[in-house]
Amino acid sequence: MNRKLRMGMVGGGRGAFIGAVHRMAANLDGKIELVAGCFSSDPEKSKLSGEDLFLSPDRVYANFDEMAEKEAARPLGDRIDFVSIVARNDLHYKVAKKFLENGIHVVCEKPLALSKAQGEDLQNVVEKSGLVFALTHNYTGYPMVKEARALVKQGKLGKILKIVAEYPQGYGIVSYEEAAAGDGKISNWRMDPSISGISNCIGDIGTHAENLAQYISGLKLESVAADLNTFIPGRELDDDGSMLCRYEGGARGVLFASQISTGEENGLNIRIYGTKASIEWHQEHPNELIVKYAEKPREIWRRGNSYNGEAAAKYTRLPFGHPEAFIEAFANIYLAASEAISDSIAGNFKGNEAYDFPTVKDGVEGMAFIEAAVKSSQNNGAWTNL
Repeated sequence: MNRKLRMGMVGGGRGAFIGAVHRMAANLDGKIELVAGCFSSDPEKSKLSGEDLFLSPDRVYANFDEMAEKEAARPLGDRIDFVSIVARNDLHYKVAKKFLENGIHVVCEKPLALSKAQGEDLQNVVEKSGLVFALTHNYTGYPMVKEARALVKQGKLGKILKIVAEYPQGYGIVSYEEAAAGDGKISNWRMDPSISGISNCIGDIGTHAENLAQYISGLKLESVAADLNTFIPGRELDDDGSMLCRYEGGARGVLFASQISTGEENGLNIRIYGTKASIEWHQEHPNELIVKYAEKPREIWRRGNSYNGEAAAKYTRLPFGHPEAFIEAFANIYLAASEAISDSIAGNFKGNEAYDFPTVKDGVEGMAFIEAAVKSSQNNGAWTNL
């Protein structure tokens, strides 16, 4: 490519945390420029957000349908190459489908949709279109997560026996106290079934733990026995969940996600135990990977060193000792997606599965995981197949 890729954005306007994260990440490697967007369902807010981002007024749209159609009508080389979807959960499926049907590549926030059925429909659209579709399960972008995956692929862990994935947060406990006091200030759109679907906590952060476990281990999750709970009074959806997991090949696992774990911040972590060695990684200390053995001292592998493998090195920007973190992990999804989109434009696209980013298939598996966990919990923790 002899130019930057042109990005559009749906959602992520004034006051939106995740939209700013995506814009910083997309811009980090200098391969992408934001040229268009529909930043809010409120046309005036979308317009003002476009002004904040110094976009041409004729590329700032009142709704995503108008944006998809008008951008698709622009000449090749002028229209957006792809859209980044950072709107609320209930819009992901509709917006992605609209842009795909208009011939525009997609980078989409998770979850993929509000149901597995929607996800499968979108998967069919992606496959028929032949377009790039990247899902931003951003924790797969960390270099030491890629290092962990490479160690598993190389057989360094031996046969995997046990996977323990945890994602505790504590921000919801404030809402618990407010609800108990009758304050009523507990609004959170993630707790609205019309926006989030059938799950809040497991759908929001549990899917990150599920995706991370499958990404590193390479093992497909087959069934779960789940206990989902709603501790905050007056809410309809779960804010905490625990489950046992069965993976292909006989591996067993434990998955825990919570938004009422007092004092926790963003404690995603994973431990994978094999017959030869085990690995441990913590999102709050992402530049380190702990490798443990039965009969010799544990090792701490650090990002940016010469002993890192090819996968970790490719997605490392700074020398050792200079921390890389959350924005860079997101940027690595965009970097891999930009490689695929550039290949597509050049006529060399190898298919979504050939690149190192989560795909629509991962999104469908995530929806199957959510539905199985909810169904299992409703049936008193009965084992439920995905």
